[in-house]
Amino acid sequence: MSYFESRLSIKTEDLTKIKQQLEFCENLGIKNLILEPENKIKKVPADLKRKISNLTKIKLYYRITLNPSGVNELKQKLTNYNKFVDLLSVETIDKDTQIYAAKDSRVDILSFSDQNILKTLSRGIISLVKQNGSYIEFSLAPIMVVNKTVQSKNFRNLYRSINLVKNLKANYIISGNFENLYDFRHPRALISLCTSLLEIPLNEAKKVFKDNPLDLLKRAQRRLDRNILATGVRLINEE
Repeated sequence: MSYFESRLSIKTEDLTKIKQQLEFCENLGIKNLILEPENKIKKVPADLKRKISNLTKIKLYYRITLNPSGVNELKQKLTNYNKFVDLLSVETIDKDTQIYAAKDSRVDILSFSDQNILKTLSRGIISLVKQNGSYIEFSLAPIMVVNKTVQSKNFRNLYRSINLVKNLKANYIISGNFENLYDFRHPRALISLCTSLLEIPLNEAKKVFKDNPLDLLKRAQRRLDRNILATGVRLINEE
């Protein structure tokens, strides 16, 4: 399995734009993409997935990101995602909502891609994510901004947060999450950036862009297994 770009936003109503994005990624040599609808749809219909897959040779996967403002809103939204086959991410600045999401087995990713949200990352949240076997997400987009002052500030925040997660030995992924196509890079280039600037060991950086996204996808698939009663608990058929 090749490396992943774990977050590419798409407008599901615009197949022409999606084709352009996918062709650009193909030219970069990207083999695995996790697509994220921008228009807040609850789930990506199977027929739409087929149409998009026909546009490219890239292996495509999907994620939905929820942006709840509070715990009650998250609880209500999560009722739509029992036995959800795609990845489910939560991105919120509200700390109580982060805690609830970190404890809920339906949530695969707690995303800290946004710089304002990144500032709220705490040891407590990281520990809960670790206990649940889910993942923290970081993004490299904030350190690609043109403004050097903002770039430097974003870099320091990202560097500190990644090291906190590393020290607590929690699972994490790093996505490009770029809005502008011309900011896109092959994951190998992003790995080099992570090792040189963020001081992530090479083997760990490769894992972040390859093994960890794959593990997340397997985690989502396990939700469909009726014999799995809870994280780490599987019903064994004696026959």
